[in-house]
Amino acid sequence: MVDHLESTTSSDSLNWKRLVFLFLGILLFAVVYYSPPWSAAVDPLGEKFVLSRAGKGALAVALLASTWWVFEVVPVGITSLAIGVLQIFFLIRPAKEAFNDFMDPSVMFIFASIVIGMVFTKTGLTRRLAYKMLVIVGERTSMIYLGCFVVTAALTHIMAHTAVAATIYPLLLSIYGLYGEGDKPTRFGKGLFIGMAYVAGAGSIVTLLGAARGPVAIGFFNDVVGRDIAFFELSYYMFPIGWLMVFLLWIFFLIFFKPEKKVIPGLKQRAIRLNAELGPISRHEIMAVSIIVACVLTMSIRSFIPILESLDKTAIIVTSTILLFITNVLDIDDLEEIPWNIILLFAGAMSLGFCLWETGAAKWLAVKWLLLFQESTWFVFVMGIAFFVLVMTNVIMNVAAIAISLPVALVIAPYLGVAPEVILFASLVTAGMPFLLLVGAAPNAIACESGQFTAGEFFTYGILASIMLLVVVALAVFFLWPLMGMPVGA
Repeated sequence: MVDHLESTTSSDSLNWKRLVFLFLGILLFAVVYYSPPWSAAVDPLGEKFVLSRAGKGALAVALLASTWWVFEVVPVGITSLAIGVLQIFFLIRPAKEAFNDFMDPSVMFIFASIVIGMVFTKTGLTRRLAYKMLVIVGERTSMIYLGCFVVTAALTHIMAHTAVAATIYPLLLSIYGLYGEGDKPTRFGKGLFIGMAYVAGAGSIVTLLGAARGPVAIGFFNDVVGRDIAFFELSYYMFPIGWLMVFLLWIFFLIFFKPEKKVIPGLKQRAIRLNAELGPISRHEIMAVSIIVACVLTMSIRSFIPILESLDKTAIIVTSTILLFITNVLDIDDLEEIPWNIILLFAGAMSLGFCLWETGAAKWLAVKWLLLFQESTWFVFVMGIAFFVLVMTNVIMNVAAIAISLPVALVIAPYLGVAPEVILFASLVTAGMPFLLLVGAAPNAIACESGQFTAGEFFTYGILASIMLLVVVALAVFFLWPLMGMPVGA
């Protein structure tokens, strides 16, 4: 009876919190939408940008969506549907435009990348790779750190970082179970699980398969700038940054979370036994690897082969999904297991981003923001954008952070003579590594399930890691990327 009452009280408390933030989002929408006309933005050249009724409505939708996403008052996919509905009911954009963005090619790319992650998990390829890694790295805890981080980062090159975190998490629990401290939090446990979350973000920036933010950002970039970013081009600039962060994070955790024990006896033998239990590689594993490798190679080389240049990367990766079902690697049950809630999140983020852009709200914000940078150098401007995205991606989903901030940044860039490419890549780097809050990314929340650390600990050490990230971005923007051929001036 007491337990029932406690459960009821807890449930009521959660419901009240949910209702408070539900109505807070609605209140913010109403305040902005029904407020008197806002003052025009005036750029340094004297041109005025008036915020239209539709533009004010777009900002109102963004506030409501951000509030609901942050506090998860309803499933994130339902919030995305609300984005489309609000645009229609309040005459912000026609239905055809509002919901057309839900099927943007970037959304289909995300769908296919999630399917690839499912394949690795279903066929056992991930476990096979993980066990072999443990056999190689042995029983030293410093090398276990490195091995887990490298495998996590490498897997995010070919599957969504959320799927990687979900797959690696049970393995880390098994490793920690051999540490000999039970469920008690330790420095090694904190470093292992927080490190997995951080490194999943660092690795995910290297390819378009690691997370949805890449395709979404490139979709906006193409729409605003009129130029597509190839699969290989993104990886070329992101590879050194992503892997530099992986190794810096390894050193970071060895310093701040130095394991209490130098070795874990028996770990190598258990990994050998578990790997043996998997048996020989199956036909489905071979088929899955063949299809995915062919897909990645095609996307990578299309920029170098004229006949392939016309092939859209979305069409290529969706073809891999079709082939996986044709070859029976996946079946109807797997299709029903796809996290449509997450896909709807990405779809809604695209609709919101285009809404801000097409109504002129992004341009109005851009000019208002421009005044803060009109006396700054291009470097300060780019770093200001990177910092803004870093903060935003810790508060709301990184896809939504990109959707809200990137159109604004790309509008500002021409005023200061900054090439849009450097803004895109700097934003993608910081959007991929939300080190401060658990709501910043799914791997953060997955890692928290271990019980090894508190939200306060995550935030505290995340500040230090974020500072390190900004230093790396600064070095990339000022030295590395220009040396690699990235344009800086417009």
